[in-house]
Amino acid sequence: MDTFTDRFEGAWEWWEAAIEEAQEERWIRDSVERQVIKDIRAATNPLSGGRMAPFTEDSWHVRIGRIANWAGVLRLAARSGGWALQPVAGHRPPRPAGMAELLSGIYAIGEQGEIWMQQLLKGELPPEHEIAKAEAFLTGPGSVEDLELFFYD
Repeated sequence: MDTFTDRFEGAWEWWEAAIEEAQEERWIRDSVERQVIKDIRAATNPLSGGRMAPFTEDSWHVRIGRIANWAGVLRLAARSGGWALQPVAGHRPPRPAGMAELLSGIYAIGEQGEIWMQQLLKGELPPEHEIAKAEAFLTGPGSVEDLELFFYD
């Protein structure tokens, strides 16, 4: 099954696998990987004005759009480096983990944003608590927004 909970749990597991590999120095990013992460950060600036997630003051379209934008950015990032994005829901990350696994974990949340946007355009509102979890995964302390802090290379 591929629910938000499955994606969310898989995203964290794949993220943590890649970060662990980096922190244990089994994955040392090369110059392309470092630049791609900088580009992802630049392309996904949440423009939150310093507010912390959840962004309840914003409209559903803005909140979901902010999450969904990650999917396109990550597809472009994966293509630029030749990494294949993989489904994470219900799958354990392969070891050793590296850039493909990191991007796949984050992509699972962005792709969920695209699903929510399709539902929103049909008049279906996603669960508020799920949107808040996705926002917190992507922005704020200890999140993807802080990705550079997790690397020691």
